[in-house]
Amino acid sequence: MTKAMAPLLIAAIVLFSAQQLLTPVLAPLSRALRLTETQLGLVVTVSAAALTVASPLWGSALRAIGLRAVLVIGLGLSTLGLAGFAAVSAAGLDGALEPGATFVLMLVARSLVFGVGLAAVPVAALAVAGTVPEADRTRATSLVGASQGLSLVVGPAGGGALAVISLMVPLYVAPVLSALLLVWVLVTVRPARPPRVDGPRPAGVRPWQANMWPLLATGFFLYLSLGLVQVVVGFLVADRLGLDAQETAGAVGIVLVTAGVVLVGVQAAVVPALGWSALRLMRVGAPVAAASFVVLYAAHDLWLIAVAFGLLALGLGLAVPGFTAAPSLVVGPDQQGSVSGLVNATVGATFIAGPALGTFLYELSPEATIVGSLVSAVTALCLVWLSPAARHLSRPVVS
Repeated sequence: MTKAMAPLLIAAIVLFSAQQLLTPVLAPLSRALRLTETQLGLVVTVSAAALTVASPLWGSALRAIGLRAVLVIGLGLSTLGLAGFAAVSAAGLDGALEPGATFVLMLVARSLVFGVGLAAVPVAALAVAGTVPEADRTRATSLVGASQGLSLVVGPAGGGALAVISLMVPLYVAPVLSALLLVWVLVTVRPARPPRVDGPRPAGVRPWQANMWPLLATGFFLYLSLGLVQVVVGFLVADRLGLDAQETAGAVGIVLVTAGVVLVGVQAAVVPALGWSALRLMRVGAPVAAASFVVLYAAHDLWLIAVAFGLLALGLGLAVPGFTAAPSLVVGPDQQGSVSGLVNATVGATFIAGPALGTFLYELSPEATIVGSLVSAVTALCLVWLSPAARHLSRPVVS
């Protein structure tokens, strides 16, 4: 498993770190470009929509053209999207573009092109993780989550440090990292195709199947609880602590690095060591995530905001590997590409609703966004406890 997963985990770490370089600067950059909170939310939302639509297509492409081709095409689009986002931002800051034109071009570059390309990497990684024996599957999927969690440490820390020089430096570095990753894949990586099954092509997995939709819905609400607050964390930190643009970028970096360290530790070490079933991981993680929003509601100091996000990372670090593994356990090895596309599309769907709804609620009241996240986490917890489809997941799936 380690040999097969290694190139995909590296690709996920580097690409998601490139994406997360931008996180600390998005809020101050949007205000420098005279964009509203809602417009920033739409940039993230449309990107998630592109990822959601593309994910099942990448799942089908895995069977048709193989893992290496999917990675190369996806990374090429990601590099193009990140470079376009940097160019548009630079033009907007220089006054060459009006705010309206800047917003539209950001939607094309950051949202559409990058969103489609980004989807390829986690779909490929989850498809390979889904082909390992069931006894190791939750461990494999937790490593995929840990690689993305590691990007929450490396990316925001790097973005916050680079933003001290200029808000534009992280935007220039991100496409360079993506381009270097693309070159590395072209030159050195030769991942094999997923195993083929003789006979008729298997039917695709449908999200509304009775054994599938409760699991996907649980994941949707888990990620939605994060998506609502993640896009407004910059505004929350700036407004509650009274910080300027560069101070905000540094403070957001601290918050997200704290969350990332916890997330990596939980998914890379704690989940494999616990040996819990997918169901138990979700049942324990969801209430911890819900408790984090109670802390965040009352947090008016940087350290307490960081504690709240660390607690959120602990809860999601437990629950998300359970959700990610669960759908793969109810289908055969020949349908893992299809399932990985649906899982990634579910994650993407939360960031269609989350950023737009989160920024809208924030404009009404910052506390409304946090309450929305709490309600979402509690909904996921109810699904995990009440859904008949989840009961068969109670057996241990980690060796």
